[in-house]
Amino acid sequence: MNFRWIRSQLGIVALVLLSANGHAVDADDPTPGYNHKIPQQILTPDVVETKLLGELTFDDGRPDEATTKKLYDFLTVVRGTEAFLNGIPATSIEGLRLGHIELGLKTSSQFMIMDRLLDSNPLFLTGNTDTVYCSGFLDLKRDGPTVVEVPEKCGPGTVNDAFFRFVIDMGVPGPDRGSGGKYLILPPDHDGEWVGPIGGKATEIDGETYFVVQSTSWVNWVILRGFLVDGKPDASAEMFRNGLKVYPLSMKSNPPAMKFVSGSEKTFNTIHANTFEFYEELATVIQREPVTMLDPELRGIFAAIGIEKGKEFSPDEKERRLLTEAVAIGNATARSIVFRPRLTGVKYYSGSAWMTAFIGGDYKWLKDGGRGGRNLDARTLFFYQATVNTPAMVLKMTGKGSQYAYAAVDQEGRYLDGSKTYKLRLPANVPVKDFWSVVIYDPQTRSELQTGQSFPSKNSKRDDLQTNPDGSVDLYFAPESPAGKESNWIQTVSGKGWYTLLRLYGPLDPWFEKTWRPGEIELFDDAD
Repeated sequence: MNFRWIRSQLGIVALVLLSANGHAVDADDPTPGYNHKIPQQILTPDVVETKLLGELTFDDGRPDEATTKKLYDFLTVVRGTEAFLNGIPATSIEGLRLGHIELGLKTSSQFMIMDRLLDSNPLFLTGNTDTVYCSGFLDLKRDGPTVVEVPEKCGPGTVNDAFFRFVIDMGVPGPDRGSGGKYLILPPDHDGEWVGPIGGKATEIDGETYFVVQSTSWVNWVILRGFLVDGKPDASAEMFRNGLKVYPLSMKSNPPAMKFVSGSEKTFNTIHANTFEFYEELATVIQREPVTMLDPELRGIFAAIGIEKGKEFSPDEKERRLLTEAVAIGNATARSIVFRPRLTGVKYYSGSAWMTAFIGGDYKWLKDGGRGGRNLDARTLFFYQATVNTPAMVLKMTGKGSQYAYAAVDQEGRYLDGSKTYKLRLPANVPVKDFWSVVIYDPQTRSELQTGQSFPSKNSKRDDLQTNPDGSVDLYFAPESPAGKESNWIQTVSGKGWYTLLRLYGPLDPWFEKTWRPGEIELFDDAD
């Protein structure tokens, strides 16, 4: 007996009976061209209208030639924009490296020193005017395991890899705790007896203790800071000149002489490009560094626009045009994220202009301990305007390290205008063990604003500031000083914008607990 034939006939009878009894069967009618009803949400109409790309045309789900061309061009722009936003950490380190080369610093024993502090001449992302920078680059591929001898009383120091990831701290927040010590930085391909976890491990080598760490990249940035003594940089500058030593471990018995070049009062650039050249900077990093430095997902984003290790980056004329569009969009996006952020947790206080550059309190920018993945926009917000990545900037280290807040608008939410006069009140008893400072920056370069003042800043240790009867301090920002306020005045430039960073060195509990907070930046009438 043919049971399959019987079941089919019964099905037809049932359908006829249901239809005859007036039951709705339209919902189960087959979609034209199919045997059954196909869910609309999985189908593509022949014409799709989009606000971004206009009309897209399909033939039974297959894009026509014009639509295909439009979408591939769009994909190149999207991937190029992603490559810009995700590649900023790499190109920022590369920009710093090129800036050092511009000063003639080409080996690991050659360091730049801001012996007269960082003034507004160099282009340096939100650098401070308050500490003595001592900065150099390691080349672990050329030199192999490299020793960094940090002098006693060194302030905060950090090593970052070629993607601006944390490797190890030095000085006060590092394992030597400001007492000085020897650090051994291992290359990424090291497979010897020493183990060097991120953050470092104390290890005895030939009877001496080294803090050993293995980097993921060949190029590494060493950035050290020394504090002012009696408001002057001299003592810290001498500390580095006399005590800092960097050399390959293989040359331990006869290390090369250190060379220090002053970066103060000199004009040079350490900032990555915001034009097509950005991709060339990124390609240089990808070609130089080991393929293991980045995960496949990130490498894939870069490879999608032709930046791949072992292959020449040589886009044709059309690809170059599309990538030029992409970098313009990426740059505009990064600027929106920095100056008009919408990120949860960016505000220090409700209704305030003061923001944190370390959103989420994680130097890896992991959201909810990693459950929410990596906060990519938070990472962009930081690296588009700042340098140095260390847990010391996000951990609650009472009386140690430093804390930061930045403001790009006034109390009404308007961008800060260099043609106008503003006032910022810092209430009494700023919660710092060491000192506080306020520095203003150029929104174009994200570097110190270039004005008639070499240092566009005020510092509680260096400057003789007027204090109000209640102990608070008022700072003024204007092209010309309000009458009688010269000691508390930071100059701005008519026709240019500005924004500011508040730094607390050795922050105390009232800062972390938010029982002390800075005032808002408000317009000031000199007649008041």
